[in-house]
Amino acid sequence: MDDHPSNREPDAPTRFEVTRRTVIETGTTAMLLTALPHAAVATHSINNNEPPPPPVSVKLQINGRPHSLALDPRTTLLDALREHLALTGSKKGCDHGQCGACTVLIEGRRINSCLTLAVMHDGQPVTTIEGLAEGDNLHPLQTAFVEHDGFQCGYCTSGQICSAIGMLAESQQGMPSYVTEDLTKPAAELTDAEIRERMSGNICRCAAYPNIVAAIKQRAGIPT
Repeated sequence: MDDHPSNREPDAPTRFEVTRRTVIETGTTAMLLTALPHAAVATHSINNNEPPPPPVSVKLQINGRPHSLALDPRTTLLDALREHLALTGSKKGCDHGQCGACTVLIEGRRINSCLTLAVMHDGQPVTTIEGLAEGDNLHPLQTAFVEHDGFQCGYCTSGQICSAIGMLAESQQGMPSYVTEDLTKPAAELTDAEIRERMSGNICRCAAYPNIVAAIKQRAGIPT
């Protein structure tokens, strides 16, 4: 009778011991399983031997000068500028639209040139950092950056300046930002908070942000 299942003591609950090794092994397995589908897609893309698309004719208006190019339709505006026109002032930083080093002006509006295709801007006026100065006369914002030491390594500077020019135009047109307090005013007051928010898409790894803000305020005619 004592051996009958109903008379036995219930089994003690199973104890699982979590160690650093099991955590690492579990995490590694999960990463591998997640990566497998992507690896399969990439392998298929490489091995399918599909020929590249034929080049297309693109006419770009860069800094007031026309350029006729035959480009792969997948060419970004940034690569067209750097690789095909030798305009290397626009920098390739992250190549994902996260750092702003590639910022240029298209019809006066700032845009990340790494995220847009050259064929999308056929015939549109594009301004890069090379097109801001008039001969030996720097653009006023370039002068302000020099006077306020708004750059250190300089890698982000071209994007910072182009973005600041576009940002000042947006402010003058009354476009609000996330931190604009009074949306009824035709143009927000360019406080330090406003400038920092509006320029937040441009990263300076040297952290020259106070100097950049001061340069922008000088160009906007705001006492620093």
